Amino acid sequence: MAHELARRLVHASGAGVPGLYLLDLLSWGQVRYVLIGGLALTIALEIARLGFGFEWVVYDVLTREYEQDNPAGYALYVFSGSVVGLVAGPSIAVPAILMLTLADPISGLLSADELRAVKRPRVLVVMFVVCTALAWPFVAPVAAVLGGLAATVADGVKPVIAGYVVDDNLTIPFLAGGAMALGVALAPLV
Repeated sequence: MAHELARRLVHASGAGVPGLYLLDLLSWGQVRYVLIGGLALTIALEIARLGFGFEWVVYDVLTREYEQDNPAGYALYVFSGSVVGLVAGPSIAVPAILMLTLADPISGLLSADELRAVKRPRVLVVMFVVCTALAWPFVAPVAAVLGGLAATVADGVKPVIAGYVVDDNLTIPFLAGGAMALGVALAPLV
């Protein structure tokens, strides 16, 4: 349980990156440089870990057993959040990253120790409400709802492709960001 709590706290600490922008400490352009740096470091660490057997005590705490021979959840997290941050502007990227960094750990705590193809309804509802609330200040209401719905599906449904479970650390920012972009485009029509 201590390892799970540590993972959730590290997960939530990622909110500090868009937080630098929200607190007006960095411009969005500067945040993008931080994202590029984090992505480069993550790629180097994963190459060292998977390619050369680099062992670090942090890996024992922050990676799960099934990640030992595959890209770790933290790498998927950094990759997806960074790509969305580099491709989208802050009105889409900030809530998409916050959905990953803040809402996903909340959902994880509510469903800890449950291996289910679809999370329980109460977990899905909490994920949707938190994600929609995170997006609401940044995008039109229809976009916030679509983003919350997409993040909830990404978090709550675990598809298996070629024997691998698709990790929500990869899908939450992509699906939420895409859904919010669609919602922004549709907002004038609604």
